[in-house]
Amino acid sequence: MAEWIWEARARTGETRKGIMDAANVEDVRSRLKSQNLNPVKIKRKMREITLPSIGSPVNEKDLVIFIRQFATMIDAGLPLVQCLEILSSQGPNKKFNSILKDIKNTVEQGSTFSDALRRHPKVFDDLFVNLIAAGEMGGILDTILNRLAVYIEKRVKLKRQVKGALTYPITVFFIAIAVLAIMMVYVVPTFEKMFSDFGGASKLPPLTQFVINMSHGVVDRLAIIIVAAIAMTVGFIFSYRIKRGKWFWHWVMLNFPAIGPTMRKIAVARFTRTLGTLLSSGVPILEALSVVAKAAGNVIIENAINETARKISAGMTMVEPLSESKVFPGMVIQMIGVGEQTGALDQMLNKIADFYEEEVDVAVAALTSLLEPLMMVGIGGVVGFIMISMYMPIFSLAGMAGK
Repeated sequence: MAEWIWEARARTGETRKGIMDAANVEDVRSRLKSQNLNPVKIKRKMREITLPSIGSPVNEKDLVIFIRQFATMIDAGLPLVQCLEILSSQGPNKKFNSILKDIKNTVEQGSTFSDALRRHPKVFDDLFVNLIAAGEMGGILDTILNRLAVYIEKRVKLKRQVKGALTYPITVFFIAIAVLAIMMVYVVPTFEKMFSDFGGASKLPPLTQFVINMSHGVVDRLAIIIVAAIAMTVGFIFSYRIKRGKWFWHWVMLNFPAIGPTMRKIAVARFTRTLGTLLSSGVPILEALSVVAKAAGNVIIENAINETARKISAGMTMVEPLSESKVFPGMVIQMIGVGEQTGALDQMLNKIADFYEEEVDVAVAALTSLLEPLMMVGIGGVVGFIMISMYMPIFSLAGMAGK
């Protein structure tokens, strides 16, 4: 995949610009035509060498505050440039202020607001820009901004839930690895030396000898274990970056016991919320599906959405390709079918999103409550096993001394 800078003309005569990930020029041209855009210029974007930056210049909280304030000003009748001038001079985030000033200058030079936003893809993604473009064309920019604020707030909440569900088990897992490493490298050898000093190293219980042998194996091969761990980490990162590897790991996430159903609910909630927001704002369905696919966060979901868009452009309804993908639950597909038949697809999608966001709340809480005792019992069991095996010779020595 490469990045392509494109310029195209809409049916209204408006010139649009943007950047698209695609395999070749023909792919870019066909995707633009599917969005009712007539390509004017397409060229490959040269790769830029940049130093790595820590974090995004604008967090989602700052973005929501900006959207809310901007919507209030637009609703009050203030000119667009004046709104940007006010907001760029009073925000606490200096980087965001400079971005807003650049947007204001671009608008003053004759560009549309959505085209000005496209200059900053790290802050304003395709979803944001497409919604703003729809608001500009429909004359409902304030309404679109309020919808965007609600959407981002819900997205932040969903993201927080996912992080909360994954942070605890990952943290406990690494703590457990660290505790076991310390016990094997430092604690067990200390006990072994003590047994040797007492003269009982030759007749240790089988369980104690087993743990000591494991400790020897860890200490003697510590460098190999560290190199193997690093190699596995690098291998995972590399496999995640290639197409087939990413597909495999995303498939595992969707089908893993206990975690898989929750990840599927999260994917459904994200898909329906994003598509519902775009459709209710007047974005054409093919263009909306293209944006939703990029925001899916899962290659399997993304492929299913792209295939759905392709079949819709061939004259099929949304229900048929979604059913064939076997990614989305039957209830979701049936509700989408009802929405298509009644002409209220956007409303139905938002209802599905509300339902699944509540389901995610319940699923995350249940998953956390299940993993917490299991991991604690597992860690406690392993540590207890090691400690009991180390104290068994001490109990034997104490019994012999008592006689």
